[in-house]
Amino acid sequence: MKEFRPRIIIILAFLGLSLYLLYPTLTDYLNNKEIETKLTAYKETFISNQPDISKEELTKLILSKEDSMRLSDPSIREAREKRIKLGLDLQGGMYLVMEVNTAKLIENLVKNPDEEFFEMLKEAEQVSRVSDENIVSALAAKIQERGKRLSRYFGTIRDEDADIIARLESQESDAVTRAIEIINNRVNQYGVSEPNIQKQGSRRIIVELPGISKEEEAKNLLKGSALLEFRMLKEANFTIPIMNRIDEILAGKDAASDTTQVNEENLSEEEFAKRHPFFAIARINPQSQFADAYVKESDRDKLTAFLRRSDVRNVIPDNAEFLFSAKPILQQDGENFYQLYFVNKQPELTGGVIEDALANIDPQTTEPIVNMIMSSEGAREWARITGANVGKRCAIVLDGGVYSAPRINEKIPSGRSVISGMSDLNESKLLEIVLKAGALPAPVEIIEERTVGPSLGQDSITQGFRSTAFGFLLVAIFMVYYYKKIGAVADLALFFTMVFIMGILAGFQATLTLPGIAGIILTIGMAVDANVIIYERIREEIATGKTAKASIESGFSNSYSAIFDSNITTFFTGIILYQFGSGPIQGFALTLMIGIVCSLFSALVITRVVLDMMAAKGGKIKI
Repeated sequence: MKEFRPRIIIILAFLGLSLYLLYPTLTDYLNNKEIETKLTAYKETFISNQPDISKEELTKLILSKEDSMRLSDPSIREAREKRIKLGLDLQGGMYLVMEVNTAKLIENLVKNPDEEFFEMLKEAEQVSRVSDENIVSALAAKIQERGKRLSRYFGTIRDEDADIIARLESQESDAVTRAIEIINNRVNQYGVSEPNIQKQGSRRIIVELPGISKEEEAKNLLKGSALLEFRMLKEANFTIPIMNRIDEILAGKDAASDTTQVNEENLSEEEFAKRHPFFAIARINPQSQFADAYVKESDRDKLTAFLRRSDVRNVIPDNAEFLFSAKPILQQDGENFYQLYFVNKQPELTGGVIEDALANIDPQTTEPIVNMIMSSEGAREWARITGANVGKRCAIVLDGGVYSAPRINEKIPSGRSVISGMSDLNESKLLEIVLKAGALPAPVEIIEERTVGPSLGQDSITQGFRSTAFGFLLVAIFMVYYYKKIGAVADLALFFTMVFIMGILAGFQATLTLPGIAGIILTIGMAVDANVIIYERIREEIATGKTAKASIESGFSNSYSAIFDSNITTFFTGIILYQFGSGPIQGFALTLMIGIVCSLFSALVITRVVLDMMAAKGGKIKI
């Protein structure tokens, strides 16, 4: 028996390693069952105490309770990170098709654009949407059709059209690549354990987020371009005259030239709105020293339309613009109010100088904040800006919305700043992730969205494992029926193959998908193929009168060529499928390749050891 000891040790070592790698998966399964039981009891208790609670509020409470339970015990999170990952089709989650708005990128790169350029850009964008042509080529064709050179809008007068097109196409391609990298960083920091992010075509990005329960939160995380800007606010003595002039223009010439004295306090709401269209919807607090206006959420679109009018734009200076607060700042009579700020159009500083960000709770106000740390260059600029504007307000603008507008009380030399205005710690955490991952080079739009419910995913898991068990059972019964005693040896090798496959998937933290389960089921059928070839060879050797030991030796040696040839060709096919296929195809190919390696080990090592031990003990090998 000593001659078998090295091989037995190797087999037991592989088995022990596989079971060790699978232990977190078992632990995670038991943890989920325990959490599910506790949440069910918690839900029943809460409903009994507050029977009139809405379904949405109950769902939020349950999710919050589940999050606290998972975060309270580090071992739960550790087991979940090391378990076999489940794909979108098994775990449920979100499937998004996102498109990088490269037209906006081109718009940011153009110099001295005119109305004709924006018309050509719009036409090029339409051409690009209905064809595979990139927007740079389409725009270049439109410009050249009108007898113009691209240097009119890009580069210098010495640049040839071909050079400009090549440079713009490179920037367009880089924008998509950067967008994929930044989205990947955001998803990883958000905590999705097995995301699938890949490029499709020239501008589209496929994002799969298994296990996501807060869909809106995830979409906001991915879409936000994270363009952080620090802009100075205009003083009240500059802003109020601009607002008055806008109000006069909106009221019409008759109202503007009316010099009759009217008691404004006695006007009805309709009369006041007619005489002062701007101030009727942009209310200014007369007790405040600032010129910030308050706008109802229902009036926001109306005010935006007012500010887009050409006669109103002529009144607003080129170096300033109106911006809304990023979210409602108060609620009155069930109506949300946004704050309207008048800020410099050009930022003093951008988010490119942010080196780190950390979500936290302000110990003085207990409100959620995000602490930012700037680079050395950013810190020097920030010290200069704050030193030159003591007593003034600086708006912190993210993606066109003002999060806060604190007053600069003193020079800040440290390069540390704070963003406030978030509703809860979760929102500040999302902002931290976005700032740390970086700004998207161009806006990203969600053009397709699908959600796979966890119940549907659970059905897929149940059906998949039921199919696997049924296939395993059929093959096992056939092998025992056809080969009797040594058929059971093949079944033992098949069991080891399944354990090894799952252990490798867990060890490499691979993602198991529904096609992956199909690959495992196919492996079950292929795994006994090598045993069948070996057994038939042994049968032929026994028929010639050889001893059991000699028959086993000859049977294995004569089977190697056929076994290796068939499995290697299948393995190469799996490599091709994995290299050139997409998500589901890759899942199938991966489990197929792992299954081939494991089945070869089981057939050529485990089966051989068992048969050799049977022969060494004098057992009769009957096939």
